[in-house]
Amino acid sequence: MLSQFCIRRPIFATVLSIIIVLAGLMALRVLPLSQYPNISPPTIRVSTTYDGADSQTLARTVAQPIEDQLSGIAGLLYYTTSIRSSGELSISCVFDVGTDPNDAMLEINNRVRTAERSLPEKVRNQGVTVRKRSEDSLLMVALHSPDHSMSATDLADYANLNIVDELKRLPGVGDVTVFGNAQSAMRIWVDPEKMGLLGVTVQDVENAIEAQNEQRGAGSVGTAPTLDDQQVYYTVTTPGRLLTPEQFGNIVIKSKGPNGVVHMSDIARTEVGKRSYEFRVDVNGEPGVNMGVYLQTGANAMEAATAAKERLVELAKHFPKNRVDYLITDDTTVFVGASLNEVYHTLAEAGLLVLLVVFIFLQSWRATLIPMLAVPVSLIGTMAGLWLFGFSLNTLTLFAMVLSIGIVVDDAIVVLENIERIMRTEGLSPYDAAQKAMKEVSGALVAIVLVLAAVFIPVAFLGGIAGELYRQFAVTVATSVVLSGFVALTLTPALCAILLKKPEDGSSEKLGIFRAFNAGLSRFTMVFLLLVKAALRHRIVTAVILALVTFGCVEMLERTPTSFIPKEDQGLVRMSMKLPEGAAFPRTEAVALD
Repeated sequence: MLSQFCIRRPIFATVLSIIIVLAGLMALRVLPLSQYPNISPPTIRVSTTYDGADSQTLARTVAQPIEDQLSGIAGLLYYTTSIRSSGELSISCVFDVGTDPNDAMLEINNRVRTAERSLPEKVRNQGVTVRKRSEDSLLMVALHSPDHSMSATDLADYANLNIVDELKRLPGVGDVTVFGNAQSAMRIWVDPEKMGLLGVTVQDVENAIEAQNEQRGAGSVGTAPTLDDQQVYYTVTTPGRLLTPEQFGNIVIKSKGPNGVVHMSDIARTEVGKRSYEFRVDVNGEPGVNMGVYLQTGANAMEAATAAKERLVELAKHFPKNRVDYLITDDTTVFVGASLNEVYHTLAEAGLLVLLVVFIFLQSWRATLIPMLAVPVSLIGTMAGLWLFGFSLNTLTLFAMVLSIGIVVDDAIVVLENIERIMRTEGLSPYDAAQKAMKEVSGALVAIVLVLAAVFIPVAFLGGIAGELYRQFAVTVATSVVLSGFVALTLTPALCAILLKKPEDGSSEKLGIFRAFNAGLSRFTMVFLLLVKAALRHRIVTAVILALVTFGCVEMLERTPTSFIPKEDQGLVRMSMKLPEGAAFPRTEAVALD
Protein backbone atom coordinates (compact mmCIF):
# COMPACT_ATOMS: atom_id res chain seq x y z
CA MET A 1 0.00 0.00 0.00
CA LEU A 2 1.25 3.49 -0.89
CA SER A 3 0.65 4.93 2.59
CA GLN A 4 2.62 2.18 4.33
CA PHE A 5 5.49 2.62 1.90
CA CYS A 6 5.57 6.39 2.46
CA ILE A 7 5.57 5.93 6.26
CA ARG A 8 8.60 3.67 5.93
CA ARG A 9 10.19 5.97 3.33
CA PRO A 10 9.34 9.54 4.40
CA ILE A 11 11.97 10.97 2.04
CA PHE A 12 10.09 9.45 -0.89
CA ALA A 13 6.85 11.10 0.25
CA THR A 14 8.63 14.40 0.70
CA VAL A 15 10.14 14.24 -2.78
CA LEU A 16 6.71 13.57 -4.30
CA SER A 17 5.31 16.66 -2.60
CA ILE A 18 8.31 18.77 -3.63
CA ILE A 19 7.76 17.73 -7.25
CA ILE A 20 4.11 18.78 -6.99
CA VAL A 21 5.09 22.15 -5.49
CA LEU A 22 7.76 22.79 -8.12
CA ALA A 23 5.32 21.96 -10.92
CA GLY A 24 2.80 24.38 -9.41
CA LEU A 25 5.37 27.17 -9.05
CA MET A 26 6.54 26.74 -12.64
CA ALA A 27 2.95 26.85 -13.87
CA LEU A 28 2.30 29.95 -11.76
CA ARG A 29 4.97 31.83 -13.70
CA VAL A 30 3.31 31.21 -17.06
CA LEU A 31 -0.38 31.19 -16.16
CA PRO A 32 -2.21 34.15 -17.77
CA LEU A 33 -4.02 36.64 -15.53
CA SER A 34 -7.53 37.87 -16.29
CA GLN A 35 -10.65 39.00 -14.48
CA TYR A 36 -12.83 36.22 -15.86
CA PRO A 37 -12.15 33.05 -17.87
CA ASN A 38 -11.79 33.49 -21.60
CA ILE A 39 -15.47 33.10 -22.44
CA SER A 40 -15.71 35.72 -25.17
CA PRO A 41 -16.19 34.13 -28.59
CA PRO A 42 -13.32 34.60 -31.07
CA THR A 43 -13.87 37.72 -33.16
CA ILE A 44 -12.39 38.46 -36.58
CA ARG A 45 -12.65 42.01 -37.89
CA VAL A 46 -12.78 42.90 -41.58
CA SER A 47 -12.26 46.59 -42.37
CA THR A 48 -11.71 48.79 -45.40
CA THR A 49 -12.29 52.35 -46.64
CA TYR A 50 -14.06 53.70 -49.72
CA ASP A 51 -13.20 57.39 -49.77
CA GLY A 52 -16.03 59.64 -50.90
CA ALA A 53 -18.69 56.92 -50.99
CA ASP A 54 -22.02 57.35 -49.22
CA SER A 55 -23.47 54.71 -46.94
CA GLN A 56 -25.77 53.17 -49.55
CA THR A 57 -22.99 52.86 -52.12
CA LEU A 58 -20.68 51.36 -49.49
CA ALA A 59 -23.33 48.83 -48.45
CA ARG A 60 -24.15 47.84 -52.03
CA THR A 61 -20.71 47.70 -53.63
CA VAL A 62 -18.46 46.67 -50.71
CA ALA A 63 -20.41 45.22 -47.79
CA GLN A 64 -22.74 43.00 -49.81
CA PRO A 65 -20.05 41.14 -51.84
CA ILE A 66 -18.09 40.40 -48.65
CA GLU A 67 -21.19 39.33 -46.71
CA ASP A 68 -22.20 36.97 -49.52
CA GLN A 69 -18.90 35.13 -49.09
CA LEU A 70 -19.27 34.82 -45.31
CA SER A 71 -22.29 32.51 -45.48
CA GLY A 72 -21.61 28.89 -44.62
CA ILE A 73 -18.37 29.32 -42.67
CA ALA A 74 -18.07 26.58 -40.04
CA GLY A 75 -18.46 27.89 -36.48
CA LEU A 76 -19.56 31.40 -37.52
CA LEU A 77 -22.36 32.47 -35.18
CA TYR A 78 -23.14 35.88 -36.66
CA TYR A 79 -21.53 38.99 -38.10
CA THR A 80 -22.32 42.67 -37.66
CA THR A 81 -21.60 45.33 -40.27
CA SER A 82 -20.83 48.94 -39.37
CA ILE A 83 -20.87 51.62 -42.08
CA ARG A 84 -19.90 55.24 -41.53
CA SER A 85 -20.70 58.18 -43.78
CA SER A 86 -16.96 58.90 -43.98
CA GLY A 87 -16.52 55.77 -46.12
CA GLU A 88 -15.34 53.39 -43.39
CA LEU A 89 -16.63 49.81 -43.29
CA SER A 90 -16.05 47.20 -40.61
CA ILE A 91 -17.51 43.70 -40.31
CA SER A 92 -17.14 41.85 -37.01
CA CYS A 93 -17.41 38.07 -37.40
CA VAL A 94 -18.17 36.25 -34.14
CA PHE A 95 -17.38 32.53 -33.93
CA ASP A 96 -18.50 29.83 -31.55
CA VAL A 97 -16.67 29.52 -28.23
CA GLY A 98 -13.76 27.10 -28.58
CA THR A 99 -13.07 27.87 -32.25
CA ASP A 100 -9.37 28.31 -33.03
CA PRO A 101 -8.94 32.05 -33.81
CA ASN A 102 -6.13 31.31 -36.29
CA ASP A 103 -8.29 28.91 -38.29
CA ALA A 104 -11.18 31.40 -38.20
CA MET A 105 -8.98 34.25 -39.47
CA LEU A 106 -7.57 32.08 -42.26
CA GLU A 107 -11.06 31.10 -43.43
CA ILE A 108 -12.33 34.70 -43.30
CA ASN A 109 -9.25 35.92 -45.15
CA ASN A 110 -9.78 33.37 -47.95
CA ARG A 111 -13.42 34.39 -48.32
CA VAL A 112 -12.52 38.09 -48.41
CA ARG A 113 -9.89 37.52 -51.09
CA THR A 114 -12.53 35.75 -53.17
CA ALA A 115 -14.86 38.75 -52.79
CA GLU A 116 -12.17 41.28 -53.76
CA ARG A 117 -12.79 40.66 -57.46
CA SER A 118 -16.24 42.24 -57.07
CA LEU A 119 -15.09 45.27 -55.10
CA PRO A 120 -14.52 48.73 -56.60
CA GLU A 121 -11.01 49.47 -57.80
CA LYS A 122 -10.50 52.18 -55.15
CA VAL A 123 -11.29 49.68 -52.42
CA ARG A 124 -8.91 47.10 -53.88
CA ASN A 125 -6.15 49.69 -54.06
CA GLN A 126 -6.84 50.72 -50.47
CA GLY A 127 -6.86 47.09 -49.34
CA VAL A 128 -9.15 45.01 -47.15
CA THR A 129 -7.76 44.28 -43.69
CA VAL A 130 -8.55 41.08 -41.77
CA ARG A 131 -7.43 41.09 -38.15
CA LYS A 132 -7.86 38.80 -35.16
CA ARG A 133 -8.88 41.09 -32.36
CA SER A 134 -11.41 41.66 -29.59
CA GLU A 135 -13.94 44.44 -30.04
CA ASP A 136 -13.37 45.66 -26.48
CA SER A 137 -10.47 48.05 -26.11
CA LEU A 138 -7.56 47.17 -23.85
CA LEU A 139 -6.14 50.68 -23.50
CA MET A 140 -7.13 54.13 -24.70
CA VAL A 141 -4.14 56.41 -25.23
CA ALA A 142 -4.57 60.14 -25.88
CA LEU A 143 -1.81 62.25 -27.44
CA HIS A 144 -1.67 66.00 -26.88
CA SER A 145 0.77 68.88 -27.29
CA PRO A 146 1.61 70.57 -23.95
CA ASP A 147 2.97 73.73 -25.65
CA HIS A 148 0.18 73.75 -28.30
CA SER A 149 2.78 73.70 -31.08
CA MET A 150 1.30 70.62 -32.81
CA SER A 151 -2.21 70.32 -34.20
CA ALA A 152 -4.38 67.23 -34.01
CA THR A 153 -3.31 66.35 -37.56
CA ASP A 154 0.37 66.60 -36.64
CA LEU A 155 -0.21 64.40 -33.59
CA ALA A 156 -2.06 61.79 -35.67
CA ASP A 157 0.79 61.71 -38.20
CA TYR A 158 3.34 61.34 -35.41
CA ALA A 159 1.32 58.51 -33.86
CA ASN A 160 1.01 56.62 -37.15
CA LEU A 161 4.70 56.98 -37.93
CA ASN A 162 6.28 56.38 -34.53
CA ILE A 163 3.84 54.68 -32.15
CA VAL A 164 1.21 52.53 -33.89
CA ASP A 165 3.57 50.01 -35.51
CA GLU A 166 5.65 49.74 -32.33
CA LEU A 167 2.58 48.77 -30.31
CA LYS A 168 1.24 46.39 -32.96
CA ARG A 169 4.42 44.31 -32.70
CA LEU A 170 3.87 43.57 -29.02
CA PRO A 171 2.69 40.06 -28.10
CA GLY A 172 -1.01 39.93 -27.33
CA VAL A 173 -1.89 43.20 -29.09
CA GLY A 174 -4.37 42.55 -31.89
CA ASP A 175 -4.65 46.03 -33.37
CA VAL A 176 -3.92 49.69 -32.73
CA THR A 177 -6.20 52.31 -34.25
CA VAL A 178 -5.95 56.09 -34.45
CA PHE A 179 -9.56 57.21 -34.31
CA GLY A 180 -11.22 59.66 -36.63
CA ASN A 181 -8.92 59.53 -39.68
CA ALA A 182 -7.18 62.57 -38.19
CA GLN A 183 -3.93 62.05 -40.09
CA SER A 184 -2.95 64.45 -42.85
CA ALA A 185 -4.07 64.05 -46.45
CA MET A 186 -3.81 66.09 -49.63
CA ARG A 187 -7.12 67.89 -50.08
CA ILE A 188 -8.09 68.99 -53.59
CA TRP A 189 -11.04 71.41 -53.56
CA VAL A 190 -12.32 71.59 -57.14
CA ASP A 191 -14.33 74.54 -58.47
CA PRO A 192 -17.30 73.24 -60.53
CA GLU A 193 -17.70 76.55 -62.36
CA LYS A 194 -14.09 76.65 -63.57
CA MET A 195 -14.31 72.97 -64.52
CA GLY A 196 -17.36 73.69 -66.64
CA LEU A 197 -15.74 76.66 -68.36
CA LEU A 198 -12.59 74.66 -69.19
CA GLY A 199 -14.46 71.50 -70.16
CA VAL A 200 -12.96 69.34 -67.39
CA THR A 201 -14.83 66.51 -65.71
CA VAL A 202 -14.26 64.81 -62.36
CA GLN A 203 -13.12 61.70 -64.21
CA ASP A 204 -10.47 63.77 -65.98
CA VAL A 205 -9.16 64.96 -62.60
CA GLU A 206 -9.07 61.44 -61.17
CA ASN A 207 -7.29 60.06 -64.24
CA ALA A 208 -4.69 62.82 -64.14
CA ILE A 209 -3.95 62.29 -60.46
CA GLU A 210 -3.70 58.54 -60.91
CA ALA A 211 -1.38 58.85 -63.91
CA GLN A 212 0.94 61.57 -62.58
CA ASN A 213 1.03 60.69 -58.87
CA GLU A 214 2.63 57.29 -59.31
CA GLN A 215 5.95 55.68 -58.46
CA ARG A 216 7.27 53.90 -61.54
CA GLY A 217 10.41 52.02 -62.44
CA ALA A 218 12.02 53.62 -65.51
CA GLY A 219 14.57 50.86 -66.10
CA SER A 220 18.30 51.01 -66.70
CA VAL A 221 20.60 52.36 -69.41
CA GLY A 222 23.60 50.39 -70.59
CA THR A 223 22.54 46.92 -69.47
CA ALA A 224 22.87 43.84 -71.69
CA PRO A 225 22.27 43.32 -74.51
CA THR A 226 24.34 46.33 -75.57
CA LEU A 227 27.48 47.25 -77.48
CA ASP A 228 30.68 45.38 -76.74
CA ASP A 229 32.52 48.56 -75.73
CA GLN A 230 29.86 49.58 -73.17
CA GLN A 231 31.73 50.43 -69.95
CA VAL A 232 29.10 51.46 -67.39
CA TYR A 233 25.38 51.36 -66.84
CA TYR A 234 23.09 53.28 -64.57
CA THR A 235 19.55 52.98 -63.27
CA VAL A 236 17.13 55.69 -64.33
CA THR A 237 15.30 57.32 -61.43
CA THR A 238 12.14 59.36 -61.84
CA PRO A 239 10.26 61.62 -59.46
CA GLY A 240 8.07 59.58 -57.17
CA ARG A 241 4.77 60.43 -55.61
CA LEU A 242 3.90 64.07 -55.24
CA LEU A 243 4.31 65.55 -51.78
CA THR A 244 3.50 69.26 -51.69
CA PRO A 245 0.36 71.22 -52.62
CA GLU A 246 2.39 73.03 -55.30
CA GLN A 247 3.32 69.74 -56.96
CA PHE A 248 -0.32 68.67 -57.01
CA GLY A 249 -1.27 72.09 -58.38
CA ASN A 250 1.09 71.52 -61.35
CA ILE A 251 -0.64 68.30 -62.42
CA VAL A 252 -1.67 68.60 -66.05
CA ILE A 253 -5.34 67.85 -66.56
CA LYS A 254 -5.46 68.54 -70.29
CA SER A 255 -2.63 69.35 -72.65
CA LYS A 256 -4.64 69.67 -75.86
CA GLY A 257 -7.83 71.40 -76.72
CA PRO A 258 -9.26 74.87 -77.26
CA ASN A 259 -8.26 75.95 -73.74
CA GLY A 260 -4.63 74.94 -74.05
CA VAL A 261 -2.85 73.31 -71.14
CA VAL A 262 -5.08 73.00 -68.03
CA HIS A 263 -3.33 72.50 -64.70
CA MET A 264 -4.86 71.42 -61.41
CA SER A 265 -4.32 74.90 -59.99
CA ASP A 266 -6.57 76.32 -62.75
CA ILE A 267 -9.62 74.46 -61.47
CA ALA A 268 -8.91 73.57 -57.81
CA ARG A 269 -7.29 74.65 -54.57
CA THR A 270 -4.78 72.17 -53.11
CA GLU A 271 -3.75 72.00 -49.45
CA VAL A 272 -2.65 69.59 -46.77
CA GLY A 273 -5.56 68.93 -44.40
CA LYS A 274 -7.19 66.23 -42.33
CA ARG A 275 -8.41 63.06 -43.95
CA SER A 276 -11.74 63.50 -42.18
CA TYR A 277 -13.17 66.56 -40.45
CA GLU A 278 -16.06 64.76 -38.76
CA PHE A 279 -14.21 63.70 -35.63
CA ARG A 280 -12.71 65.67 -32.77
CA VAL A 281 -10.72 64.73 -29.67
CA ASP A 282 -9.96 67.10 -26.80
CA VAL A 283 -7.55 66.21 -23.99
CA ASN A 284 -8.19 68.43 -20.97
CA GLY A 285 -9.55 71.09 -23.31
CA GLU A 286 -6.62 70.84 -25.76
CA PRO A 287 -6.74 69.35 -29.28
CA GLY A 288 -5.45 65.80 -29.38
CA VAL A 289 -5.86 62.36 -30.91
CA ASN A 290 -7.07 59.13 -29.40
CA MET A 291 -5.55 55.68 -30.02
CA GLY A 292 -7.25 52.42 -29.19
CA VAL A 293 -5.15 49.37 -28.29
CA TYR A 294 -7.10 46.16 -28.83
CA LEU A 295 -6.40 42.74 -27.38
CA GLN A 296 -5.70 39.79 -29.61
CA THR A 297 -8.33 37.08 -29.27
CA GLY A 298 -7.35 34.65 -26.50
CA ALA A 299 -4.31 36.70 -25.41
CA ASN A 300 -3.30 37.57 -21.85
CA ALA A 301 -4.82 40.99 -21.09
CA MET A 302 -2.53 41.78 -18.16
CA GLU A 303 0.66 40.90 -20.02
CA ALA A 304 -0.40 42.75 -23.17
CA ALA A 305 -1.34 45.89 -21.22
CA THR A 306 1.90 45.79 -19.22
CA ALA A 307 3.96 45.41 -22.39
CA ALA A 308 2.10 48.30 -24.05
CA LYS A 309 2.63 50.59 -21.07
CA GLU A 310 6.32 49.76 -20.86
CA ARG A 311 6.75 50.36 -24.58
CA LEU A 312 4.96 53.72 -24.32
CA VAL A 313 7.35 54.75 -21.54
CA GLU A 314 10.31 53.86 -23.77
CA LEU A 315 8.85 55.71 -26.76
CA ALA A 316 8.05 58.76 -24.64
CA LYS A 317 11.77 59.28 -24.04
CA HIS A 318 12.11 60.12 -27.75
CA PHE A 319 9.04 62.37 -28.01
CA PRO A 320 9.78 65.99 -29.04
CA LYS A 321 10.29 67.74 -25.72
CA ASN A 322 7.24 69.69 -24.54
CA ARG A 323 5.60 69.12 -27.92
CA VAL A 324 4.15 65.61 -27.58
CA ASP A 325 2.93 63.82 -24.49
CA TYR A 326 0.57 60.94 -23.87
CA LEU A 327 -2.11 60.06 -21.35
CA ILE A 328 -3.76 56.68 -20.76
CA THR A 329 -7.42 57.60 -20.43
CA ASP A 330 -8.92 54.12 -20.17
CA ASP A 331 -7.16 51.03 -18.81
CA THR A 332 -9.38 47.98 -18.39
CA THR A 333 -6.64 46.04 -16.61
CA VAL A 334 -6.62 48.35 -13.57
CA PHE A 335 -9.89 46.86 -12.40
CA VAL A 336 -8.67 43.35 -13.24
CA GLY A 337 -5.56 43.85 -11.12
CA ALA A 338 -7.56 45.30 -8.24
CA SER A 339 -10.00 42.37 -8.35
CA LEU A 340 -7.20 39.81 -8.35
CA ASN A 341 -5.44 41.57 -5.46
CA GLU A 342 -8.61 41.41 -3.40
CA VAL A 343 -8.88 37.70 -4.09
CA TYR A 344 -5.24 37.23 -3.09
CA HIS A 345 -5.97 38.97 0.22
CA THR A 346 -9.04 36.78 0.71
CA LEU A 347 -6.94 33.70 -0.01
CA ALA A 348 -4.37 34.72 2.61
CA GLU A 349 -7.06 35.55 5.16
CA ALA A 350 -8.76 32.21 4.58
CA GLY A 351 -5.45 30.42 5.12
CA LEU A 352 -4.81 32.26 8.40
CA LEU A 353 -8.36 31.57 9.57
CA VAL A 354 -8.01 27.86 8.84
CA LEU A 355 -4.66 27.86 10.66
CA LEU A 356 -6.26 29.48 13.72
CA VAL A 357 -9.23 27.09 13.77
CA VAL A 358 -7.00 24.03 13.38
CA PHE A 359 -4.72 25.18 16.19
CA ILE A 360 -7.63 25.87 18.55
CA PHE A 361 -9.22 22.48 17.98
CA LEU A 362 -6.05 20.37 17.78
CA GLN A 363 -4.40 22.36 20.61
CA SER A 364 -0.88 21.37 19.60
CA TRP A 365 1.60 23.20 17.44
CA ARG A 366 3.01 19.90 16.20
CA ALA A 367 -0.41 18.71 15.12
CA THR A 368 -1.17 22.10 13.54
CA LEU A 369 2.07 22.06 11.56
CA ILE A 370 1.12 18.90 9.69
CA PRO A 371 -2.03 20.18 7.88
CA MET A 372 -0.33 23.53 7.33
CA LEU A 373 2.42 21.73 5.42
CA ALA A 374 -0.03 19.54 3.51
CA VAL A 375 -2.47 22.30 2.44
CA PRO A 376 0.05 24.44 0.47
CA VAL A 377 1.18 21.37 -1.45
CA SER A 378 -2.38 20.80 -2.68
CA LEU A 379 -3.03 24.48 -3.46
CA ILE A 380 0.25 25.15 -5.24
CA GLY A 381 -0.02 21.88 -7.15
CA THR A 382 -3.44 23.00 -8.37
CA MET A 383 -1.64 25.66 -10.42
CA ALA A 384 -0.08 22.89 -12.48
CA GLY A 385 -3.56 21.49 -13.06
CA LEU A 386 -4.78 24.89 -14.29
CA TRP A 387 -1.88 25.05 -16.75
CA LEU A 388 -2.49 21.47 -17.89
CA PHE A 389 -6.15 22.21 -18.69
CA GLY A 390 -5.33 25.52 -20.40
CA PHE A 391 -7.02 27.69 -17.78
CA SER A 392 -5.98 31.06 -16.37
CA LEU A 393 -5.66 32.70 -12.98
CA ASN A 394 -8.88 34.65 -12.71
CA THR A 395 -11.49 35.62 -10.18
CA LEU A 396 -13.32 32.29 -10.39
CA THR A 397 -10.29 30.02 -10.15
CA LEU A 398 -8.90 31.98 -7.20
CA PHE A 399 -12.27 31.90 -5.45
CA ALA A 400 -12.28 28.14 -6.05
CA MET A 401 -8.91 27.95 -4.30
CA VAL A 402 -10.34 29.94 -1.37
CA LEU A 403 -13.08 27.32 -1.09
CA SER A 404 -10.54 24.53 -1.50
CA ILE A 405 -8.59 25.62 1.59
CA GLY A 406 -11.41 24.47 3.82
CA ILE A 407 -11.85 21.25 1.84
CA VAL A 408 -8.28 20.07 1.44
CA VAL A 409 -7.45 20.57 5.11
CA ASP A 410 -10.10 18.00 6.05
CA ASP A 411 -8.18 15.10 4.52
CA ALA A 412 -5.10 15.89 6.58
CA ILE A 413 -7.19 16.30 9.75
CA VAL A 414 -8.89 12.92 9.19
CA VAL A 415 -5.49 11.21 9.13
CA LEU A 416 -4.12 13.28 12.00
CA GLU A 417 -7.10 12.76 14.32
CA ASN A 418 -7.14 9.02 13.78
CA ILE A 419 -3.41 8.72 14.49
CA GLU A 420 -3.73 10.79 17.68
CA ARG A 421 -6.72 8.69 18.80
CA ILE A 422 -4.75 5.45 18.41
CA MET A 423 -1.76 6.96 20.22
CA ARG A 424 -3.95 8.11 23.10
CA THR A 425 -6.13 4.99 23.48
CA GLU A 426 -3.64 2.24 22.63
CA GLY A 427 -0.39 3.85 23.69
CA LEU A 428 1.37 3.15 20.40
CA SER A 429 4.30 5.17 19.09
CA PRO A 430 3.63 7.70 16.32
CA TYR A 431 5.23 5.39 13.76
CA ASP A 432 3.13 2.35 14.70
CA ALA A 433 -0.02 4.48 15.14
CA ALA A 434 0.45 5.96 11.66
CA GLN A 435 0.71 2.52 10.09
CA LYS A 436 -2.38 1.24 11.89
CA ALA A 437 -4.40 4.41 11.25
CA MET A 438 -3.75 4.37 7.51
CA LYS A 439 -5.02 0.81 7.28
CA GLU A 440 -8.31 2.10 8.72
CA VAL A 441 -8.79 5.41 6.88
CA SER A 442 -7.19 4.87 3.46
CA GLY A 443 -10.43 3.61 1.97
CA ALA A 444 -12.33 6.48 3.58
CA LEU A 445 -9.93 9.03 2.08
CA VAL A 446 -10.39 7.58 -1.39
CA ALA A 447 -14.16 7.67 -0.90
CA ILE A 448 -14.02 11.33 0.21
CA VAL A 449 -12.06 12.29 -2.91
CA LEU A 450 -14.42 10.41 -5.22
CA VAL A 451 -17.54 11.91 -3.63
CA LEU A 452 -16.25 15.48 -3.80
CA ALA A 453 -15.03 14.98 -7.37
CA ALA A 454 -18.46 13.60 -8.29
CA VAL A 455 -20.01 16.84 -6.98
CA PHE A 456 -17.85 19.27 -8.97
CA ILE A 457 -16.77 17.44 -12.13
CA PRO A 458 -20.27 17.34 -13.73
CA VAL A 459 -20.26 21.15 -13.75
CA ALA A 460 -17.37 20.99 -16.22
CA PHE A 461 -19.68 19.44 -18.82
CA LEU A 462 -22.12 22.35 -18.94
CA GLY A 463 -22.45 23.84 -22.41
CA GLY A 464 -22.56 27.39 -23.71
CA ILE A 465 -20.91 30.49 -22.32
CA ALA A 466 -22.15 29.75 -18.79
CA GLY A 467 -20.45 26.36 -18.96
CA GLU A 468 -17.20 27.99 -20.06
CA LEU A 469 -17.48 30.45 -17.19
CA TYR A 470 -18.00 27.91 -14.40
CA ARG A 471 -15.96 25.05 -15.83
CA GLN A 472 -12.73 26.49 -14.48
CA PHE A 473 -14.25 26.89 -11.01
CA ALA A 474 -15.34 23.24 -10.89
CA VAL A 475 -12.13 21.80 -12.32
CA THR A 476 -10.02 23.88 -9.91
CA VAL A 477 -11.84 22.50 -6.88
CA ALA A 478 -11.77 18.95 -8.25
CA THR A 479 -8.03 19.16 -8.96
CA SER A 480 -7.26 20.46 -5.46
CA VAL A 481 -9.40 17.71 -3.92
CA VAL A 482 -7.60 14.97 -5.86
CA LEU A 483 -4.20 16.38 -4.90
CA SER A 484 -5.34 16.71 -1.29
CA GLY A 485 -6.29 13.04 -1.21
CA PHE A 486 -2.94 12.07 -2.71
CA VAL A 487 -1.05 14.17 -0.16
CA ALA A 488 -3.15 12.71 2.67
CA LEU A 489 -2.13 9.22 1.57
CA THR A 490 1.57 10.04 1.19
CA LEU A 491 2.95 13.12 2.94
CA THR A 492 0.55 13.47 5.90
CA PRO A 493 1.12 10.02 7.52
CA ALA A 494 4.87 10.37 6.99
CA LEU A 495 4.85 13.75 8.77
CA CYS A 496 2.70 12.36 11.59
CA ALA A 497 5.16 9.52 12.16
CA ILE A 498 8.01 12.04 12.41
CA LEU A 499 6.51 15.09 14.17
CA LEU A 500 3.94 13.73 16.61
CA LYS A 501 4.76 12.70 20.20
CA LYS A 502 2.92 10.63 22.74
CA PRO A 503 0.47 12.55 24.93
CA GLU A 504 2.56 11.97 28.06
CA ASP A 505 5.46 13.85 26.48
CA GLY A 506 3.56 17.09 26.94
CA SER A 507 0.30 18.50 25.70
CA SER A 508 -0.89 22.06 25.18
CA GLU A 509 -4.30 21.13 26.67
CA LYS A 510 -2.82 22.05 30.10
CA LEU A 511 -3.12 25.69 29.12
CA GLY A 512 -6.06 27.47 30.72
CA ILE A 513 -7.34 28.88 27.43
CA PHE A 514 -7.67 25.39 25.96
CA ARG A 515 -9.41 24.05 29.10
CA ALA A 516 -11.93 26.89 28.86
CA PHE A 517 -12.43 26.24 25.14
CA ASN A 518 -12.98 22.51 25.69
CA ALA A 519 -15.50 23.22 28.44
CA GLY A 520 -17.39 25.64 26.22
CA LEU A 521 -17.32 23.18 23.33
CA SER A 522 -18.69 20.43 25.58
CA ARG A 523 -21.58 22.67 26.72
CA PHE A 524 -22.34 23.64 23.14
CA THR A 525 -22.34 19.97 22.16
CA MET A 526 -24.80 19.16 24.96
CA VAL A 527 -27.13 21.97 23.87
CA PHE A 528 -26.97 20.75 20.30
CA LEU A 529 -27.79 17.20 21.36
CA LEU A 530 -30.77 18.45 23.38
CA LEU A 531 -32.08 20.32 20.33
CA VAL A 532 -31.69 17.20 18.19
CA LYS A 533 -33.58 15.10 20.74
CA ALA A 534 -36.35 17.72 20.89
CA ALA A 535 -36.60 17.73 17.10
CA LEU A 536 -36.89 13.94 17.09
CA ARG A 537 -39.66 14.02 19.72
CA HIS A 538 -41.66 16.69 17.80
CA ARG A 539 -41.27 15.46 14.27
CA ILE A 540 -44.36 17.19 12.89
CA VAL A 541 -43.22 20.59 14.15
CA THR A 542 -39.75 19.96 12.78
CA ALA A 543 -41.17 19.01 9.38
CA VAL A 544 -43.30 22.19 9.32
CA ILE A 545 -40.29 24.36 10.18
CA LEU A 546 -38.25 22.63 7.47
CA ALA A 547 -41.04 23.21 4.93
CA LEU A 548 -41.28 26.91 5.87
CA VAL A 549 -37.54 27.37 5.57
CA THR A 550 -37.54 25.63 2.19
CA PHE A 551 -40.45 27.77 0.98
CA GLY A 552 -38.71 30.92 2.19
CA CYS A 553 -35.52 30.00 0.33
CA VAL A 554 -37.44 29.32 -2.89
CA GLU A 555 -39.34 32.59 -2.53
CA MET A 556 -36.14 34.57 -1.97
CA LEU A 557 -34.55 32.84 -4.95
CA GLU A 558 -37.46 33.94 -7.14
CA ARG A 559 -37.27 37.54 -5.93
CA THR A 560 -33.50 37.88 -6.22
CA PRO A 561 -32.47 39.67 -9.46
CA THR A 562 -30.52 37.51 -11.87
CA SER A 563 -27.66 38.44 -14.18
CA PHE A 564 -24.94 36.67 -16.11
CA ILE A 565 -22.06 38.52 -14.41
CA PRO A 566 -22.62 40.99 -11.57
CA LYS A 567 -21.89 44.60 -12.44
CA GLU A 568 -19.14 46.24 -10.44
CA ASP A 569 -18.04 49.84 -10.12
CA GLN A 570 -14.91 50.28 -12.22
CA GLY A 571 -14.39 53.95 -11.38
CA LEU A 572 -15.23 55.08 -14.91
CA VAL A 573 -18.02 57.42 -16.03
CA ARG A 574 -19.03 57.76 -19.66
CA MET A 575 -21.59 60.16 -21.12
CA SER A 576 -23.13 59.93 -24.59
CA MET A 577 -25.18 62.43 -26.53
CA LYS A 578 -27.20 62.03 -29.71
CA LEU A 579 -28.68 64.74 -31.88
CA PRO A 580 -31.49 64.27 -34.40
CA GLU A 581 -30.72 62.15 -37.44
CA GLY A 582 -28.76 64.04 -40.06
CA ALA A 583 -27.42 66.72 -37.70
CA ALA A 584 -24.27 68.31 -39.13
CA PHE A 585 -20.94 68.04 -37.37
CA PRO A 586 -20.65 71.77 -36.45
CA ARG A 587 -24.05 71.56 -34.77
CA THR A 588 -23.04 68.49 -32.78
CA GLU A 589 -19.70 70.09 -31.89
CA ALA A 590 -21.37 73.25 -30.63
CA VAL A 591 -23.76 71.33 -28.38
CA ALA A 592 -20.98 69.09 -27.02
CA LEU A 593 -18.71 72.02 -26.12
CA ASP A 594 -21.40 74.09 -24.39
